[in-house]
Amino acid sequence: MKPLALVLALCTTCAVALGADPSATIKLWPGKPPGDTKDVGPEKWSNNNRTLTNVSTPDLAIYRPDKSKDTHVAIVVCPGGGFANLAMQHEGIQVAQWLNSIGVTAAVLKYRVPAREGMPRYMAGFQDGQRAMSIVRSKASEWNIDPNRIGIMGFSAGGQVAADVETNFEKREYEAVDDADKVSTRPDFAILVYPGGIIPRNSGAVGELTPDVKVSDKTPPTMLVVADNDPGVKNSVYMYLALKNAKVPAEMHIYSEGGHGFGMNPGKGPHTTWTHRVEDWLEAQHILPSGSEQSKGK
Repeated sequence: MKPLALVLALCTTCAVALGADPSATIKLWPGKPPGDTKDVGPEKWSNNNRTLTNVSTPDLAIYRPDKSKDTHVAIVVCPGGGFANLAMQHEGIQVAQWLNSIGVTAAVLKYRVPAREGMPRYMAGFQDGQRAMSIVRSKASEWNIDPNRIGIMGFSAGGQVAADVETNFEKREYEAVDDADKVSTRPDFAILVYPGGIIPRNSGAVGELTPDVKVSDKTPPTMLVVADNDPGVKNSVYMYLALKNAKVPAEMHIYSEGGHGFGMNPGKGPHTTWTHRVEDWLEAQHILPSGSEQSKGK
């Protein structure tokens, strides 16, 4: 078996072991990803197949809902991991399972980590996120997805990826490589779950965002989820204020506890209900059908 095929087979095996089997896995780039110059070594799973690092061949794992539930909505899911690794289970595969349960197609993005030398730490993930949006939108007809209901969701560092993608859609951070890059990278909506990297580190300026997060009145509707005892809670607060200043429809839930990185982990407390609040918001935005079967029992 060729090395790439072996890696993809191993990734599929890991996904199956975690209780999910993607219907397809799509390599993001036809050749070497933009800006990559050094070999970071073979992909490495750790923490009982919960986290992945050394990603040089980014891809999208596509999880489709049952046809009877399909709402024709799709979301690109960006796991977190501090741009060092990817929390592929509770911020990726399990998120896809939940989205499938409410009739949404999930495209779990395996973006490049760790951060590349000679590039801003967020850049490889940002490029991969833009490319992922283009690929999913280019497949809308094939996958029976509404091209006007394609969103992005990110956790922690993946939240920064999602924020970068939703606020930087007028110019790609890479040269177009094929026809998929002829369609827009703009998400129709975004969901940022305890995002990091929205504000500069050690910044004392109230409301200041990092230069790569460019909120404008063209930024899509956005929902934010965070815990009050998350050390990075200001990232969400300042992002919300920037959205409101730009008159972008936004909703934010700040839970009293939960810390950072709860994702789909089981637990007790109001923060564990965040997925229901996302469903409510998606219905309020007319992205999911109101009062759908998927929403019952919340």
